[in-house]
Amino acid sequence: MDQRAATPGGDAKAITGTRTGSAGPSHGHDMADLRRRIPRTDALLRDARLADAVHRLGSATVKAAVRQAQEQARDGSIAPEDVADTAVALLPRTIGGLRSVINATGVLLHTNLGRASLSTAARQAVQEAAGPTDVELDLHTGVRARRGRTALAALRERVPSAAAAHVVNNGAAALVLVATALAPRREIVISRGEMVEIGDGFRLPDLLVSTGARLREVGTTNRTTVADYAAVIGPETAFVLKVHPSNFRITGFTRAADAGDLTALGVPVVVDIGSGLLGPHPLLPDEPDAETQLRAGASLVTASGDKLLGGPQCGLLLGAEELVRAVSRHPLARALRVDKLTLAALEATLTGPETPTAAALAAAPAVLVDRAERLASSLSADGIDVRAVGSAATVGGGGAPGVTLPSAAVSLPERYAAALRTGPVPVVGRLEAGRCLLDLRAVPPEDDERLADAVRSVTVPATER
Repeated sequence: MDQRAATPGGDAKAITGTRTGSAGPSHGHDMADLRRRIPRTDALLRDARLADAVHRLGSATVKAAVRQAQEQARDGSIAPEDVADTAVALLPRTIGGLRSVINATGVLLHTNLGRASLSTAARQAVQEAAGPTDVELDLHTGVRARRGRTALAALRERVPSAAAAHVVNNGAAALVLVATALAPRREIVISRGEMVEIGDGFRLPDLLVSTGARLREVGTTNRTTVADYAAVIGPETAFVLKVHPSNFRITGFTRAADAGDLTALGVPVVVDIGSGLLGPHPLLPDEPDAETQLRAGASLVTASGDKLLGGPQCGLLLGAEELVRAVSRHPLARALRVDKLTLAALEATLTGPETPTAAALAAAPAVLVDRAERLASSLSADGIDVRAVGSAATVGGGGAPGVTLPSAAVSLPERYAAALRTGPVPVVGRLEAGRCLLDLRAVPPEDDERLADAVRSVTVPATER
């Protein structure tokens, strides 16, 4: 017989022990009851919001969000009644891996952020073109038609001096196609001052030599005259190439020959303007444009469509009809052609309303200051260390080097830079003098409240710092 049970003290201890031990089973019962209240997956998928998401995002993505929400309920992070709402909140906006970000860097055409933002008209055109289209079919006759004919017509209308046009998948491809079609095993004459690197380690000379053409360098880094070109023109010359050094400037004792000066040499003159400006722009007087170059006598102009034009990534070829035809009929043209989505976005960019790029360029400094002050005032009311400051924006994307655009920014503590980049709505700003600046020139005004909410979402209360 247990000696403790024979004494009052032993009985008391035994009773106490039994009551203490019973707390575990009671707690386990509560947890089991909690788990029984967690909605089943099939029940959750009948929620209208989640059912709709299955059509948009796919069953696997939605079920993953549901399982994650159920797991949060199992570990007590959320109540069972909140599982459906949590699953909806966990759903990605799109099924793709790319995330939409707010570009608050002050660089209008930020290469790492995809350069130009498409206009609303271009986005709608892409959506319309996502299904079957008449991209190569004449609906009136029922026979095959020229691919992208309406986009090409719109491009020629914007550049009247171009007798013909062609579109490929990017600006570098446009130049490669011209060299491949017009200069196989022949010479391309180019100034030493225009042998540029176009970004990410890609160098123009390497690009051109890869086509089988030979480069004939003339002049010096800072000075090249018409006589320098004329001295080497001969039977092996395919064309003279003028390249706008769009991502740097040479100042001081310099000289360069214009396209118009080179037309008397008796060979085609190809001008790579780079940034995609189709006509002169008052804010960018030193940036070459396609219309001016062709009027001056250039035989062909190549450019990018996703820079100052404000369209999708593509390469533009504009100029003499016989040269454009020779280039567009070369076998390589097939490998470099653009898809129907690009053609749709390009045409809408050319014929539709003002692009985000154009709007950002034209933004009035006083309006930017007013927006920054209103944002700072709103965020300051939430106890955030914030102030409105003046800023300097740039074009970017290899366009208008040295040009700064007066702007305004919201200034936050440095720690916000990383927090905003990785927040629910990614915001990319820049660090300057130990502060995180959110420059507003490339941020559409309609995104101001979204930007403010993004800042609030990553703000740590003062009591938790």
